[in-house]
Amino acid sequence: MTGDRIALAVHDHGGDGPPLVLLHGAGRTLADWAAAAPLLVPRHRVLAVDLRGHGLSPSGTWDFPHVLGDLEAVLEAYDIPGALPVGHSLGGMIAVRYALEHPGVTPGAVNFDGFGWGSPDQYVGLDPEYVEERLTEVRKAAATASGEPLPEDGLKALLAQQRAMSEQLGIPYELLEAGVRRAMRKRPDGRLELRPEREHALEMLGAIDSLDLFALFRRTPVPLLLGRALRPVPSIPGMDWFDALMAAYARGLARDLARLAKERPDVTVTEIDGTHAMLLENPRAVADAILGFTSASIPGFAA
Repeated sequence: MTGDRIALAVHDHGGDGPPLVLLHGAGRTLADWAAAAPLLVPRHRVLAVDLRGHGLSPSGTWDFPHVLGDLEAVLEAYDIPGALPVGHSLGGMIAVRYALEHPGVTPGAVNFDGFGWGSPDQYVGLDPEYVEERLTEVRKAAATASGEPLPEDGLKALLAQQRAMSEQLGIPYELLEAGVRRAMRKRPDGRLELRPEREHALEMLGAIDSLDLFALFRRTPVPLLLGRALRPVPSIPGMDWFDALMAAYARGLARDLARLAKERPDVTVTEIDGTHAMLLENPRAVADAILGFTSASIPGFAA
């Protein structure tokens, strides 16, 4: 660790073309890019990282200045300061923040389904007060579950959930299992937990909630690729209203992304045939979107 930076765990996928750095979502790891990264290597140098507090990277205070500093350190160490940040979910938010903070160096940013919960007025056809009440429940549930140790048979149950997801979404089970195992650590008391640890998970959730993402998109002065999933996230048990809430949000998100692309010719909006798990569910569509963006929208960046 140098100063406030953390030496992140990195998987170097290789390649000789213009560099990409791949960023994963909250509570996930660089293993999420295992299927898509090899499809990018023929035209790009490709690194994937575990964010601080995730996977095999050390923990530390979780806020955007620290996270961006970690990413700077990786790109300096590999001598690729002008790499294109490509992120999914939280990683997509970080990619855009990184591009905003590094004008003249970072050539653009890619954000796949990193739109958070949005604002109440994005939930088309629903009363904003009702939406805020429901989002409060969702955030409370996320905060309650974050960083909690697994029960005695928790790993077995978690892997069974991954097996069911594999069958439902057509994702190879070994990819899902690898992600779970990389995200897990043994606590001093011997119990297992999914990283990040509770203290830093709560900091991370607060940092996410602090973002006004569409304001961020409008302020970022480089080409952006913004991709959204066409299929909804799975229902949350005990929240019968969740599917309708997400359907309303999907309509508002599609509307607002279309407006943004009309305002900004250098913003490309794409739709991925998949759920939020698109990296593992449809890696070819994700890779094709990235390759199309780097060849068409970033001058001088294509291999």
